[in-house]
Amino acid sequence: MLELTGITAGYEPRRPVVRDVSLSVAAGEAVALLGPSGCGKSTLARVAALLHRPEAGTVTLGGEVVRGWRHRAPREQRTAVGVVFQQPRLSADPRLSLRELIAQPLRATGRRREVTDRVGELAARVQLTAELLERRPHAVSDGQLQRACLARALVLRPRLLICDEMTAMLDASTTAALVAVVESYREESGAALLAVGHDRVLLERWCDRIVRWDEQAGTGGLPEGG
Repeated sequence: MLELTGITAGYEPRRPVVRDVSLSVAAGEAVALLGPSGCGKSTLARVAALLHRPEAGTVTLGGEVVRGWRHRAPREQRTAVGVVFQQPRLSADPRLSLRELIAQPLRATGRRREVTDRVGELAARVQLTAELLERRPHAVSDGQLQRACLARALVLRPRLLICDEMTAMLDASTTAALVAVVESYREESGAALLAVGHDRVLLERWCDRIVRWDEQAGTGGLPEGG
């Protein structure tokens, strides 16, 4: 489903955050990328999500090599990936209600007719009430906003879901609820999962396989295990 081969990526010329890293996620597989904060795993996740162009290496998604990034990626590749980030307030437009936030990808891809049914279905799944859906991000908790961000990530029915420290800012009950939503979606759709984080216990329980990011990860690959 996803193949990252020899990825080197960063945000400043000649100062890569990750160097020559490879990682794979098979169709339907749940893979955890485990590593400490600041090691570069979130940068790799952004490359995998087609949100950051690498300086070198190849990204293959569903058997097709990726040649465009962000809005320049073909629609079928962009919509195949759903992403949930660690900090929902940085990934949510503060001007939008939660209902509009969830519907945003549908409107952007010309699927406005699906908005009412799909938003209603996903709001129920992530346990957001009709009253909460009308609120803007500043008027809800981090957990409620992250529920909306997960619904947004699922709204286009992605074949790959990337959760980058999705539960790092949440309490135990909200964490359990969101993981359950992800697993329910994967069970019914067959979607693959790349879960990025540093909580070993959670990732071991959640995923089929763990890839550990150690001191060698930035110089030529990731050791696999789990």
